[in-house]
Amino acid sequence: MTTALVPGTASADADDLAVWPLSARRLPDGDVMVGGVPLTEVAHRFDTPAYVLDESEVRARCRVYRAAFPDADVMYAAKAFLCRAVIRWVHEEGLGLDVCSAGELELAVTAGFPPERIIMHGNAKSPRDLETALRLGAGRIVIDSPSEIARLAASVGPQDHRRVMLRVTPGVLAGGHEKIRTGTDGQKFGLSLADGSAEHAVARILSQPQLRLTGLHCHIGSQITEVEPYVTSLRRVVDLMARIRDLHGIILPELDMGGGHGVPYRPGERALDRSALARELRATLSSACAAAGLDVPRLVVEPGRAITGPAGVALYRVLAVKRTGGQMFVAVDGGMSDNPRPALYGARYTPRLIGRRSCAAPTTATVAGRHCEAGDVLAADVELPGDIRPGDLLAVPVAGAYHLSMASGYNMVGRPPVVAVTDGSARLLVRRETLDDFRGRDVGE
Repeated sequence: MTTALVPGTASADADDLAVWPLSARRLPDGDVMVGGVPLTEVAHRFDTPAYVLDESEVRARCRVYRAAFPDADVMYAAKAFLCRAVIRWVHEEGLGLDVCSAGELELAVTAGFPPERIIMHGNAKSPRDLETALRLGAGRIVIDSPSEIARLAASVGPQDHRRVMLRVTPGVLAGGHEKIRTGTDGQKFGLSLADGSAEHAVARILSQPQLRLTGLHCHIGSQITEVEPYVTSLRRVVDLMARIRDLHGIILPELDMGGGHGVPYRPGERALDRSALARELRATLSSACAAAGLDVPRLVVEPGRAITGPAGVALYRVLAVKRTGGQMFVAVDGGMSDNPRPALYGARYTPRLIGRRSCAAPTTATVAGRHCEAGDVLAADVELPGDIRPGDLLAVPVAGAYHLSMASGYNMVGRPPVVAVTDGSARLLVRRETLDDFRGRDVGE
């Protein structure tokens, strides 16, 4: 059945749906359709809270990266969100995978992803993480601390060789919040270029015949919208590659510049220009290597949020509306257990009423979660119709990354399901977590 669109939607409401999946369309009854499926239909079939993921949007974003970086390895950062369907999508679109744990790695490999196209990260890899990476044959393991060098070499054994990279910290300040800035000294990731610890680690790795250093890794933060921090970081890392050549006679064939590519969460916010990033990284890498007399290494990038974030929409049911202390609170049936980002980073969203048309004047409201924390706020100081009421549906765009991957079991509410939409159909990817799941893990007396 074909559903009519609101006349003039494409132009009049361009800003209204600016941060939604490209397939999003307004419907006459106030609903929004994503992937050809009305969101109210998803809420009816799968209940709320629920997460909707537009498969075509994910695939299209993979293709955009492949086109922007045709001569580089594009690795999807699994920490943004991972399930078997996403693993299949990124594999079919030609991306590699970047994982941070044995769990992510095993899920990928058991879902059919080639292990040689996987990079294993982590600032504090457990023995199980390393054992799994070696057993399953992860393509590269990123060393993040000196203690990992000896442990990894001992685990590999004298007759084997494993490809490793070294994560370095370039001393560059970038990222949308202090808690997601990882390019500066004085935080837990990587080894500093400034104090010599990175060069010392390189020497230690090269002294281990079981380890084959293939390149350097540099991830400077998340939600970055400017190209310049990447360019500055690249120059500094190439300088280290030149020193490694001079000191050890080794020319490293790979340079991984990480991810952290920012996306807009609200209309009017900036996104990182991927084409400009690719252009500037290629030009800077070429000129810096020429100046240093180095062969140009193969570039690696690791987008995560920029692949799945804008493809996701979260659906909530309004449970209560009240005015107190001069503020209007709209409480919904989810919260920080399915999206901790507002509480952690002060992340801001633009929820909207769906499922009915309202002629009421807008009012400023705070969309609050259902959990026993004052900080459980999903969206502060947002405009919603003044007649918002219990039973209404709210949709929150840009919900495809760092929501369910960071979700918790707080208050035993249970994590929401993930529903894929494409070509007018909806299907369940990840089922809702239930009380039976909590009971099943509770084995004590």
